[in-house]
Amino acid sequence: MQEDKSKIILFVDDGLDPIAELVAPVQFELDTRKLTDGEHTLKIVSKSPTGREGIRKIKFIVRNGPAISIEGISENSVVDGTVPLMINAYDKGNQKKFIIEGSETPQSVPNWLWILLIAFLGWAAFYLITNFSL
Repeated sequence: MQEDKSKIILFVDDGLDPIAELVAPVQFELDTRKLTDGEHTLKIVSKSPTGREGIRKIKFIVRNGPAISIEGISENSVVDGTVPLMINAYDKGNQKKFIIEGSETPQSVPNWLWILLIAFLGWAAFYLITNFSL
């Protein structure tokens, strides 16, 4: 029965040894924890019972390590003098339970919010002075 089904061989990156050899159709779980963070390529080679081959390559990015968030500088920024940075690194941890501590990145208050707050307080002061003067 195996001779009439296609064979599937999986490779990661340019590896010569396959990570799996399976018979189609199949469900497969790729464990990315064994891969380094960064870009990778999954190469799927199928061999039909008649001897014909098909190849498909899928690029993907692994990010199992702690996520790094940075505020104060962005990609290709032009900077001068002292640049204050806020950097946070946090891990997903145990995915079976949610841990709040360290999973959120603190951020500074945006400038537009300060401007809006000052404008509102200025309007409120003007309103109080003009309508409730004795």
